[in-house]
Parts: sequence; C-alpha cells; structure tokens
Amino acid sequence: MVKCLLKPDYIFESSWEVCNKVGGIYTVLSTRAKTLQEAHQDKVIFIGPGLWKREDGNYTKEESPYFREDQSLFADWQWEAKENGLQVRVGRWTVPGEPIAILVDFMPYFEKKNEIYGWLWEKYSVDSLHAYGDYDEASMFSYAAALVVESFYHHYLNAKQQVIYHANEWMCGLGALYINNKLPQIGTIFTTHATSIGRSIAGNMKPLYDYLFAYNGDQMAGELNMESKHSIEKQTAHHVDCFTTVSDITAKECVELLDKPVDVVLPNGFDDSFVPSAAQFTRKRKAARKRLLDVANALLGEQLDDDTLIVSTSGRYEFRNKGIDVFVEAMNRLLREKDLKKKVVAFIEVPGWVGEPRKDLQERLQKIQNTPSNQSAPKFDTPLEVPQVTHWLHNMSHDNVLGMMKYYDMHNRKDERVKVIFLPCYLDGKDGILNMSYYDIVLGNDLCIYPSYYEPWGYTPLEAVAFKVPCITTDLAGFGLWANSVFGKYGEIQDGVKVIHRTDYNYSEVADIIKDTVAEFSAFTKKQVDDARKHASQLSKKALWSEFIKFYEEAYDIALRKADERKKNLKD
Repeated sequence: MVKCLLKPDYIFESSWEVCNKVGGIYTVLSTRAKTLQEAHQDKVIFIGPGLWKREDGNYTKEESPYFREDQSLFADWQWEAKENGLQVRVGRWTVPGEPIAILVDFMPYFEKKNEIYGWLWEKYSVDSLHAYGDYDEASMFSYAAALVVESFYHHYLNAKQQVIYHANEWMCGLGALYINNKLPQIGTIFTTHATSIGRSIAGNMKPLYDYLFAYNGDQMAGELNMESKHSIEKQTAHHVDCFTTVSDITAKECVELLDKPVDVVLPNGFDDSFVPSAAQFTRKRKAARKRLLDVANALLGEQLDDDTLIVSTSGRYEFRNKGIDVFVEAMNRLLREKDLKKKVVAFIEVPGWVGEPRKDLQERLQKIQNTPSNQSAPKFDTPLEVPQVTHWLHNMSHDNVLGMMKYYDMHNRKDERVKVIFLPCYLDGKDGILNMSYYDIVLGNDLCIYPSYYEPWGYTPLEAVAFKVPCITTDLAGFGLWANSVFGKYGEIQDGVKVIHRTDYNYSEVADIIKDTVAEFSAFTKKQVDDARKHASQLSKKALWSEFIKFYEEAYDIALRKADERKKNLKD
C-alpha cells in the first residue's frame, strides 16, 4: 500500500546563501526554487541575511544583485514586523521561479548575544563559549530568521496549517532550535551539507575515511578548535524532526561524528533552464572557447587553435579537499606523457585572494577585441611575466597553486604541450579578464576535472555534465558515488563521467589516472567525443530537481507527522 504523504501548506527555508552568492549552497537553493515554486506557488518563503560582508571585512547594506524588493508583498505584516523591531525586506529572489525571499537585518541582536547563548545552553546544551570567526554572525542571523517565521506565523497562520521550517547548515541551527522550542506546531528539518568536523579533519591533512569509525566528533572538535560549530550542528541534528544530508558518504560522517543517523538523504539536483537551447548552445560554446583561447594566447604569447584540448577545475579554494593539488600534479605528469595527442590548456578557476586584473593582459586582449572582423587578430610571440596567472594576487609568494607550480618548475614554456593557467577570481562576468559568467564559460571546456578528497555532493561535476562536458571525479564525492549507482559500475570517460577510486593514501595513483584519462580523451575520434558528450548530458537529466524533489517530499512528511503528534499532545 502506498503511503499518502503529508504536504506542507507553507515552507520556510533559511540559509546564509539566500540571495547571497558565496558558495555551493546558493546553487542548491537557487536551482531547486523553481521546482518548489511549481509545487507550492508562493507558499515557499526563503529567508536570507539582509547584510553582506565586503572584502574589507565590513558589512554593507548595498543592494543584492539577486533580490528585487516588493513592498506590496505581505504589506500589513511588513508594517507590523517593523513596528516590533524586525528589520525586514520582502521581495523576489531573481532566479528561475522567482520565489518570495525575506532578507533580515541581524545586527540588532548582537547586543543580546550573551542572553541568546545562555538560553541556547540552558535549553539545548549548545556550547557557544568557544565561538570565534563567523559563529556569532551566523547565530545572530539564524536567530533573526526564526523571529521572522515566528512573527509571520502569528500574523497569518495557525495550528490548522501544515508548516515546515527548513534550516541549512550549522549556520542556521540556532533558528531551528528556537522554532523547535517556541513553535512546536511547526515541523523542523535540518540539512547539513557537510559536517563541520569532517571538513575540518580533511582540511587539516588528517586521514578521514580509514579512521572514520574511530573518530569521536566531540573530541575532534576540541582538538581542531571547532567546539561551538560542532555543538550547534550536533544538537540541531538531534532535536529537529527530520535530520538530512546530501549524500550517502556524508550520511556515514553524520553517524560517526554527530552520533545521529540521517532520516533522509537529499541529493542535490540541477535545473536545466540554465542550459542554453540547442540553437544557442553551439554559438555560446564557440564564444566561450574563443575567449578562453584568446586569454591563453595573450598571456602565453602562443597561437593555440581550436584543436587545443581545454580542460579545467573549479570550485572553492580548498587546496586538498577539492583536489586542486592532485589536479596540478596530474598536469605536471601530463607534460611528459608520450600518448598525449593534442596541446592542452588547463584552467584552475578558483577564487583566491585576488588583487586586480593584470593591466598587461588587458591591453593585449583589448587589441584582439578591437580587431575588425575582416582582419586577422594580432598574434603575440612573447609570454607575459608570470604567464601562469590572469590576475595579480595579494599573496603571490604564499599562494598554494602558484607555489606548487613553482616547486614543479611549471612555467608554461613555449616547448611544453601542457599549459596551466590560474584564474583566481569569481567568474561573475565582471572579473576584468574573461568577463563571462561561469555558466557561459563552462560549456567551452572539452573536459572538466574534479578529483575531490572531501566533497559531500559535488555540484561542479553535475554542472559540467549538464553543459555536455564529460568530467572526471572521485568516489569520495557524493555525485561520483551517485553516478556509479546509475551506471551500475565505476564510470568511465566514455560514459560521460570517469569516477576514480580515491582513498586516504592513493594521491599518486589518482594523479596518474587523471593523466592517462586526459591522454586517452585526446586521442578520441569526433564520434567518440560526441558520444561521451551525449552520455554526459543524458546522465545529468537523471539528476534534475524534478527527479530528486521526491526525497524532499519524504522529509516534509516525516517532519509534519512529528509536528502533528505534538499538536495532539498540546490539545490533550
């Protein structure tokens, strides 16, 4: 007999990354929004921070480019909220589906911080004593987000409605616990996209996987100075109605490090409205390749043509966790690979501590752009100084990518068939060199490489295959494990995704497999390349939100059933 799932009348979802593009969770929420909107028209309300941190560390109220205010939405409640000291702005998140978003100013709550932390300790034994860094700001935002829901609920809703509060990451844990305590008639869901301790163990060069069974999360939190983040994450996981994570690999971490099995795994999907239609696709791919090759040629003083194999890696600048180290290692080994059939230009698209775009590179690119279409573009035969980087960095001598390339004497010399270029900036279309957004650039690649050591899901490989670019990933990424489960075997590059078996200790073997795979791909016929691209695209269709939203519906049902039990008890 098929169980009839309880459906929410209202869903409130809070995250630091609502209308605030800082990491992968932004992609999760913004691409899922359209599917949720279609199912729960304007009954899905995202709550995000009303302030952003600038590069200088100060906060600003500058307009979010991803938010459009609408003062007519819930106008009576907006007025009441402001009367009660809640500083909110209501509008639309300007992503497909255009869901309602409420941005809240959390700064006023800093003066009550100690009182809030005292309540948190008393009710849930959350240790905020060791807080540092972003713990305070995340907690104050999370508290403010919960006050928004409390105020909205009392204004418009009551116990007859089925209401969900969904908190993302430890940063929103405090709000989930507040709702749990003050509004027990609301069903609560908590999603950890990566355990703070797991990420920290991996980032501190400790072996995570072989010893996972032996690690004690509380003990490691003390050792790694993570007590407060771990504490809020663990207590939230234990007290919400439905605890979730994004992949089977992170679910194992939750059991071992948070002492709590997850109720549901919520894999991250994709919304293919971001992918251009067939007619546009070819034109956009051609434009992306031209731009990438123009940048490479201007920087290197080369004449790389369209037959060049363009490969890339991208993501957050977590040198070991994201496998950036093994990517550089593999490209270094590829320099001496006899079976490589094409020249390779490899881009590392990872935001570093960027200073400014290079003026000398901008001047050369300007000359190329200013060339009339009936004339051939200027050719440069001398490389620029430091031909490995497109933007100057604040810490050139201490940067991990540049340091590793220097150690291996990788200087992009004329006679070398593999060139590695570091693009250390957000590809938002305004970086001063490429001046194209990430989604407009990614489809220009022949191959994307993401050899992650720690990757709860792995949006970058999913985005790559959605844009018909075959990719290499590992089975330590949730996406890699999922791809293997779809294939029924370890994925090969012909399948659209090559999944490498990675462990705590086989770094060198992984680098060799990447090198061999790139060399193998360089020898593919046009038909083999087309088949790999087609298979990549077909796999991505199985990871659309329309396929994965059923797991969220299951989580909503679990949370609402527990809330219904409490409602009965409240009546009794």
